[in-house]
Amino acid sequence: MGQGDQDPFDRSHAPVVGEVEQILPGLRVVTAPNAGPMTFTGTQSYIVGEGRVAVLDPGPLDKAHIDALQSAVRRETVKAVLVSHSHRDHSSGAREFARLVGAPVMAHGDPRGARSPLMTRLADDGLLEGGEGIDEGFWPDEVLRDGDRISGPDWELEALYSPGHLSDHLAFVWGRSIFSGDVAMGWATTLISPPDGDLARFRTSIERLIAHAPERLYPGHGGTVEDPERLLTHLLDHRAAREKQILASLSDGPGGISDIVARVYADVPPDLHAAAGRNVFAHLIDLVERGLVGTKTALSSNGTFALR
Repeated sequence: MGQGDQDPFDRSHAPVVGEVEQILPGLRVVTAPNAGPMTFTGTQSYIVGEGRVAVLDPGPLDKAHIDALQSAVRRETVKAVLVSHSHRDHSSGAREFARLVGAPVMAHGDPRGARSPLMTRLADDGLLEGGEGIDEGFWPDEVLRDGDRISGPDWELEALYSPGHLSDHLAFVWGRSIFSGDVAMGWATTLISPPDGDLARFRTSIERLIAHAPERLYPGHGGTVEDPERLLTHLLDHRAAREKQILASLSDGPGGISDIVARVYADVPPDLHAAAGRNVFAHLIDLVERGLVGTKTALSSNGTFALR
């Protein structure tokens, strides 16, 4: 959901689904057959290293994709199956693939317990919907926390806790590059859907990625990002611009989420308005918490919002 023609997104990604692509020495990718409005060309399953490798984001529980991944590493030893976050398009194939290659599944693995105190309180009060696409039965064999490292003969990955899209999201630092999962993608801005998406934490995560000054990003969907600083700065600017648009919309009078979406996302296809509404709700929660917006009733996606 980029804004205008000046965005930094590359939508030319056109992989051959199910085929192994050599990105550079020590890095390959296989694209899953789950292209769609929210997944672009499909989940990117990365193979890091040669001989003794790590596989990052095995993707959906799709036999053809799992077979393609297994074939790609058939003469190698998989040391770790890493999962960036427990959305089904990234995690649901992990258990079966790990069983076939005899490797442990490693991830943060706690999408509910890792919520911020604010989101936990709102969810406990039953005021939020959300939970789209969460792999409810997923749990890793080995839990990763921020700063944990996994290595092979020719590679090392460092887990970088990066919530915002989902509360258990991890990016992985690989030398001067970062596997950014869904927190930063090269084709579009990230969906933030409360209570598992959290705008305040998203901003912090993007700032953490900027602080690492990566040379490249390898996202969960779409092609390699060759100018991470431009993209990451745009993601923060985009959120700041959306906030201004939402506040401007409410300056015309109180409104619900559907009213705000109609005003702010007029250039977005109608089939994406539900996702846009979740993003708007993420902004409204943040604005209410900061005292810029209020609601007469309990905070919920069905509420009416007004400037304070």
